[in-house]
Amino acid sequence: MAALSQRYYGWNIVAAACLITLLTVGMRMGIGPFFIPIVQDLGISRGELGAIVAVGMLAYGFVMPLAGHLASSRGTAFTLLLGVALVTIAVIWTVLASRIVGFALAFGILLSVGLALTSQVTLTPVVSRWFIHERGKALFFLSTGAMAGIAIMTPVLSLAVNQLGWRGELIAFNALLIVLIVPSALFVIRDQPPDNAVARTSEAVDGAAAGTCRLAPLAELGSGAAMRTSHFAYIVAGLFACGYSMNLLGTQGVPMLRDHGFSAPVASLGIGVIGLVAVAGTVVLGRLSDHVPRRNMLALIYVIRGLGFIGLVAAAQAWQVFAVAAVAGLVWAGSVALSSAILADIFGPRHVGVLVGWAYVGHQIGAAISSWLGGWGYEQFGSHWVSFGSAGIVLLLAGVISCRLPARMANVTRHTTPAVS
Repeated sequence: MAALSQRYYGWNIVAAACLITLLTVGMRMGIGPFFIPIVQDLGISRGELGAIVAVGMLAYGFVMPLAGHLASSRGTAFTLLLGVALVTIAVIWTVLASRIVGFALAFGILLSVGLALTSQVTLTPVVSRWFIHERGKALFFLSTGAMAGIAIMTPVLSLAVNQLGWRGELIAFNALLIVLIVPSALFVIRDQPPDNAVARTSEAVDGAAAGTCRLAPLAELGSGAAMRTSHFAYIVAGLFACGYSMNLLGTQGVPMLRDHGFSAPVASLGIGVIGLVAVAGTVVLGRLSDHVPRRNMLALIYVIRGLGFIGLVAAAQAWQVFAVAAVAGLVWAGSVALSSAILADIFGPRHVGVLVGWAYVGHQIGAAISSWLGGWGYEQFGSHWVSFGSAGIVLLLAGVISCRLPARMANVTRHTTPAVS
């Protein structure tokens, strides 16, 4: 009981946030198993569905700043509950849609808006407020939920689509989302930590006070001024590459492997291995992110991801798919967590929700381009090298750009976090 009472309450919030992102990111990034069934059921082309997904990704991205603003002004619970309501309406509309226009509006746009309001951007500000010196670790655990979503949802959706159909899976997903988010929003997530969550020990307070400028050197800037700095531009460029690659993997990873002659189980499990290994990788990277320069970790993540994309599309045997997935999965997660932590380090947590939201627009522009390019490139050239090869190049460039971010280590002191009930 004593050990339980000493648990820092902020970790309860992180746990709830991880489960929420597992579902929402898993659905948003795991559309691959739906892709071919939707094309066959609705009688549309891959290019048309790719365009619908691309529009949805843009909607998802452009709602991110609104999600960050609502989370800061109206509260995390309000934003999450609004998102669940919109997802429910979108799922009902999608299931009943019989024409491509209605399907595009429901599945492409409204569902994306609802998922954006229940995404990492909504949850990043509250996690950033509850954690200072362990911010990198906490945000990495939040990313663990996203990677677990890819690892779990992709194979689960692939297996269940034959039993429930893609419409039945959407209904089941929506029911699970309601059961998870509503209690979490009402009873678990608290926007403001108590004072003693910040005032730890005299040593930590003195160290934090002495290092205030180093911890958030541009904290006096407003969000508008912050977005005009080169630091913000570098983060956006990196997240563009992240969105470009991650969404391409989610939408075209399974179809690409199927087109290369791999069976459905191998294709779905191959993509799932990336997320599964990434779950373990985030635990290690999360601990390192509070002790080594974050820009170096971010650059490494982008470079290895880029090589992983090239290796994945070049794989000719099942063991090669799993080997590339396992190696790439070690550093697959963390770009959003590191980018969010770097923004909070430079500009402070006060505007981090809005900044991450606008930076995520770049992420979704990349996602929209790859959604369209994946389908169009295959239809035009009969090859996935156009999309997957370009993703590898974009990620390698993002690694170079990330090296221009500040090299300062995140922490100036170590501390023991007190229990907060």
